[in-house]
Amino acid sequence: MHNIVDIVQSQVISSVKSEKDIEIAIHSNSNITFILTGDILTTKGYIDQLNQAGKMTFVHIDFIEGLSNTKSAISYIAKVWKPVGIITTKSNLIKYAKEEGLMTIQRLFLIDRNALNKGIEIAHNCKPDAIEVLPGLMPSVIDELTNLTTLPIIAGGLISNKEEILNGLKAGALAISSGNPELWNLEL
Repeated sequence: MHNIVDIVQSQVISSVKSEKDIEIAIHSNSNITFILTGDILTTKGYIDQLNQAGKMTFVHIDFIEGLSNTKSAISYIAKVWKPVGIITTKSNLIKYAKEEGLMTIQRLFLIDRNALNKGIEIAHNCKPDAIEVLPGLMPSVIDELTNLTTLPIIAGGLISNKEEILNGLKAGALAISSGNPELWNLEL
């Protein structure tokens, strides 16, 4: 089993939100791709294409149409789709995915101080491989998070330029996820 820190080569993660961006992600510098689009019929094909291109794929299972939030759905993803891991906001699915040998990323929406504290508490209980925090435009909060947890931090959401990416990395994020294909080829 890999460690998330070890697999990050490009510190910009391609976050694919529509089918048309799969091909762009395949040819990007990003070695990790988050899949935030698809359904139970199309997602395996996306993963296969990205895997064949040498990309490490994580499926954001909260966004895949037709999946249920069950242990059997996670087992199916692990055995049939074969991504490197999953992303989810649901801590019980993190537990199931870990049991199936998948890497896990817990997504947290930091809307206020309470959400930050509760999110860290939940993450420490379910022990994902990393935490993805949204929105990612908060260098001071990223810095604070790195002092509250030893889990790697990935920042995403509302990232629109290289300066914002660099600010997030400088604040201590392991990587930045972006849905903007123009940012996937930065040499970071």
